[in-house]
Amino acid sequence: MNILLQHNAILPVNQYGGTERVVWWLGKYLSQLGHNVTFLVKEGSTSSFAKIIPYNENRPLDEQIPDDIDMVHLNQKPQEYIRKPFVVTQHGNSSQLDSLHHNTVFVSKNHAERHGGEAFVYNGIDFDDYGKPDLNLPRKHLHFLAKAAWRVKNVKGAIEISKRSHHKLIVMGGTRLNLKMGFRFTPDLHVRFHGMIGGEEKLSILNQSKALLFPVLWHEPFGLAIVESLYMGSAVFGTTYGSLPELIHPEVGFLSNHKHEWVEQLKNVDHFSPKNCHEYAQDIFSARTMAEKYVTYYETVLAGKPLNFQTPKALENYPKFLPFSE
Repeated sequence: MNILLQHNAILPVNQYGGTERVVWWLGKYLSQLGHNVTFLVKEGSTSSFAKIIPYNENRPLDEQIPDDIDMVHLNQKPQEYIRKPFVVTQHGNSSQLDSLHHNTVFVSKNHAERHGGEAFVYNGIDFDDYGKPDLNLPRKHLHFLAKAAWRVKNVKGAIEISKRSHHKLIVMGGTRLNLKMGFRFTPDLHVRFHGMIGGEEKLSILNQSKALLFPVLWHEPFGLAIVESLYMGSAVFGTTYGSLPELIHPEVGFLSNHKHEWVEQLKNVDHFSPKNCHEYAQDIFSARTMAEKYVTYYETVLAGKPLNFQTPKALENYPKFLPFSE
């Protein structure tokens, strides 16, 4: 199959970029499965396993799709007619005002159900990029991994919980002084900030962490930080919103919307097995499995069948911030 993956970004990314890394890994493993992959991405992208076509934002997307392409995979709803068969991955939440394409693929079962859809594929990670973690390393701290300036990710909640439970916290994705969203300064000295990091520095922090604190205040569509943390042997503490109940079971983490329950459970955080966390991520969230599942959806579309029984659309508009209470 000749498959075109379109995303308005430079690939590969070196540091932060969840969607970009998923698109890259998908292309890599589609290629390993024997398909011919083309990336339609920003100029400056390179690849050893796929053809690169520079994406021009000023030209119609349809004009940039080669004639020999069998399947187009988009990462945002097209705003124009596309002559080739295509699927669209919906990475984020939408509002009731947005009508999505019937060939939309969501990133978790909950994500699909909240839009009246059925088709979903879990994001998978490329284990080659992470290496084999040392599951016997001492675990010294907790960590937060997300864009800290984005309030639904709730870095304030993570800082409060770590302080009350007497754990050191490393924040990846934010800084102590943040002026982007107004004046925000974090005085707590039990917290260390590492900004937007990747590579060996990030992996070392994950490999020495007892748990990811993920107190999100919205219905999380998926949460790549969850999979990365589990793979490196960290348990996951999260709220019960969105995809989290289907991704996290009691052997690898804890879910609650109440702060005092988090504090109590963190007293026993060392009972989680890094080996169990790592093996669970390895079994469920591989990039190869992701690619295989997308291929089944490509074949469905090529057979002239829709991926969802009805046109997906958000079934309701949720509050801006869901509760995380005492």
